[in-house]
Amino acid sequence: MTQTISSPNGTPISRFAFGTMQFGGTASERDSAEMFEACLDAGITHFDTAYLYTDGASETILATLAAPHRERLVIATKVGYRGGAGAENLRSQFDASRQRLNMDHVDVLYLHRFDAETPIEETLETFAKFKADGYISYVGLSNFAAWQVVKAAWAASKLDLKIDLLQPMYSLVKRQAEVEILPMCADLGILPATYSPLGGGLLTGKYSAKDTQGRLATDERYAARYDVYWMHITAVDLSELAAARDAHPATLAAAWVAKHGAAPSPILSARNLTQLEPSLAATSFDMDDALYAEITALSQTPAPATDRLDEA
Repeated sequence: MTQTISSPNGTPISRFAFGTMQFGGTASERDSAEMFEACLDAGITHFDTAYLYTDGASETILATLAAPHRERLVIATKVGYRGGAGAENLRSQFDASRQRLNMDHVDVLYLHRFDAETPIEETLETFAKFKADGYISYVGLSNFAAWQVVKAAWAASKLDLKIDLLQPMYSLVKRQAEVEILPMCADLGILPATYSPLGGGLLTGKYSAKDTQGRLATDERYAARYDVYWMHITAVDLSELAAARDAHPATLAAAWVAKHGAAPSPILSARNLTQLEPSLAATSFDMDDALYAEITALSQTPAPATDRLDEA
């Protein structure tokens, strides 16, 4: 099954996306504008934000930048990370997001994370109402396990609704999505718009030089997420392979994600244009099967869902 997602004027969604989580935070308005224009020049038409990001600044900055190009862009935002997935909270946050974005209609709306306290039917009925009222075109889920997505897809089918996109974490050092999430997306026709293709910056190689400015050095959550010895070895090995190929490790890391058979759409992000450029190079990087296999071998392949390693 395949999923076709397009902008209001029918422009197909781009192969890569750009995440604006740092707009108005570690990325100034000027840096945000420079990165946005560079993304357009690279052919990116898919821009992702969230109600939660930078206290709303991400959405308001994106609104200004996207306005002249709105009809050919796919704009996505997310609600429900805080406050739960109940109808009242979703409506309140989505209303605020649309006001910040200065858009009556947002192409993609995600539930930002699974809420075990709210019946999924209530959540999806709210999304179905948004779609029926013309406020959204596509429904997305973020940070869901495979079983949670299937549960949501089953409930959605009863409302004549479809789960169109899923945002899982996926990189060379975070490959759990390969076990069930990516195969599930391919089977159900869900577009996996995967985040953190650079492993929180680990795969850029900068931390081997003891960089103290990136998230792994300043954000406790990211530090804990990637505080695994073999991940750092993988990052060093990728940097060495990239140097031998006269490429940047970030380029290889992002292109590797896109090469997976489930055709993920990696969400690129950065603090400024200089930091973004190696990732943008991945949009035109031609990775052959041999290089893909070589990079894959640098990290640990997760066990199959059945955990029958003898059959892996």
